[in-house]
Amino acid sequence: MTDELARRTDQLSGVWNIVPTPFHPDEELDLPSLRRLTDFVAGHEVDGMTILGVLGEGAKLTDGERSAVIETTLDQAAGRLPVCITVSAPSTHRAEAYAREAESAGAHSVMLSAPPLSRPNDDAVRRHYLRVAEAVPGLPVVIQDLPALGVWMSAELIARMASEAPNLKVVKLEEEPTAPKVGRLLGANPDLRVLGGLGGEMLIEELRRGAIGTMTGFGYPETLVAIMRDWRAGEEEAAVERFHRWMPLIRFENQQLLNLPIRKHIYMRRGAMASDKVRAPGPTIDEQTKADLGDLLRRLELG
Repeated sequence: MTDELARRTDQLSGVWNIVPTPFHPDEELDLPSLRRLTDFVAGHEVDGMTILGVLGEGAKLTDGERSAVIETTLDQAAGRLPVCITVSAPSTHRAEAYAREAESAGAHSVMLSAPPLSRPNDDAVRRHYLRVAEAVPGLPVVIQDLPALGVWMSAELIARMASEAPNLKVVKLEEEPTAPKVGRLLGANPDLRVLGGLGGEMLIEELRRGAIGTMTGFGYPETLVAIMRDWRAGEEEAAVERFHRWMPLIRFENQQLLNLPIRKHIYMRRGAMASDKVRAPGPTIDEQTKADLGDLLRRLELG
């Protein structure tokens, strides 16, 4: 592993905020809001940001729109924080092309989920990851372990891939229950670096098992930053107390199917984007859900 790759790999820790893609009410891409959202996230001192993920609606964008999101985000970030770009695609060839585009644009790292397979098998998944890793040897390739997309990866498979490619050392873990798998991954390969996800619902338990942070979305990213600051300072009790104070909102925001529209609505309420539109097909939140959110925010003295 080169010194630069090692530096980038080490930076993948703490809080990496997965940001949504803003759209106008007519579902057209809203690049001015993307600039505002990038400033918002950077201003809350996260360790990095990730774009074009599942909840970034990357699969709903044309290639031209993807390129526009990448260019706009990196231009607005202007080196203030590193940017990880999701390069997942149905084919290995396209994922390689996305990864090379991200590298050329100036991405810090890329994130890759397993491809959809009619008959998933470890060899096909392994070849997919190793080819993309070989396409961008200077960038960390974050292994997105997300069984919800249809492919289950064992700790042993992930550990093997990490041993075969120096830039496959970081895992974004989203197989539930997450905390036990953190332990299995590190037991299988101690060189792995594991980031949690899934809205941060199990952040404390993941940290106790050896995770080095979280890569997730949350409408109040500064909260996760403060929790990680406490944890890194050895103040576990303070981190736990802060986490449990915010847990009602973390739980509410991370409702299955509603997590993206709720998160977008919170960002809109906070002035970080102009509209909470989710591009079709996608869920919307009804007025009662908005009222429940407002009640919860008032109880947390957030307005």
